[in-house]
Amino acid sequence: MDLFAQLLLSGIANGSHYALLAIGFGLIFSTTQVTHFAYGPLYALSAYLVWHMVSVLQWPLAVAVAAGILASAVIGMLAYQFIYRSFQARNSSDLVILIVSLGLFIIIENVIGIVFGTGSRVLGDISADIYFLGPVVLTSTQIWQVLMLVIISAVLSAFLHGSRFGKAIRGMADNPEMARIVGINTRQVSLAVFALGTAIAAVPATLILIKDGASPYMGFHAVFMAFIAVVVGGVGSLRGAVLGGLILGIAEGIGLIRIPTEWQSTIAFVVLFIVMLVRPQGLFGRVLR
Repeated sequence: MDLFAQLLLSGIANGSHYALLAIGFGLIFSTTQVTHFAYGPLYALSAYLVWHMVSVLQWPLAVAVAAGILASAVIGMLAYQFIYRSFQARNSSDLVILIVSLGLFIIIENVIGIVFGTGSRVLGDISADIYFLGPVVLTSTQIWQVLMLVIISAVLSAFLHGSRFGKAIRGMADNPEMARIVGINTRQVSLAVFALGTAIAAVPATLILIKDGASPYMGFHAVFMAFIAVVVGGVGSLRGAVLGGLILGIAEGIGLIRIPTEWQSTIAFVVLFIVMLVRPQGLFGRVLR
């Protein structure tokens, strides 16, 4: 029972991490229809930027995190404006844009290795606090993962439903052509969601930097889990992205009771296949809500 409780709480923390990644990835995908696999290495780049600001420039962690989030938002906008937008303007097919995204994935991943080196980077002077809840052990990083999911999802939901620009995002996600007809500036909305989605990814990236450190290749697993969580939850659904991420994290955590760690990623595929068989559109397969 103690082992189950420990794995369950760890699964909730990991699921919160996946959910944060899924929120950013799903926001971009459902609004712009761009399968943004370069989201993964941009997530990794966010972690490296924070590491550089703290370890090399000696900035306070809070300042570095804020600057890292802002820098990530700007990089996300640049990726859309100068890469994806250029191909969309030429009416390139979804397959071409997908290939472009994979090429951008490889380029950014290698640039990270060239600039920062291929070794892992850790914040040596910063460590997580440890808390004991009876027989269960929690770290401050895990608590922050859950708190950030609650805060970001609540703020994003309020923004999407309560602001004019948020409603424009929802309208474009629902029907891009109709959004153009009614006068929504789809280019401006696309820039905004790329900035917002990449900025959101910087939050779990920073927490993973504190927890495990950063590596140039960490982006593959991030975008892999984000994509599966979005599909499981339903493309275009905020609560679906959250629920999809939590399901994956909890399933992975509890699955460790019987399944060796090296097979952990298989659990995500099992969850995906089950959901696709029962509900192909995902658990909440509608527009952002």
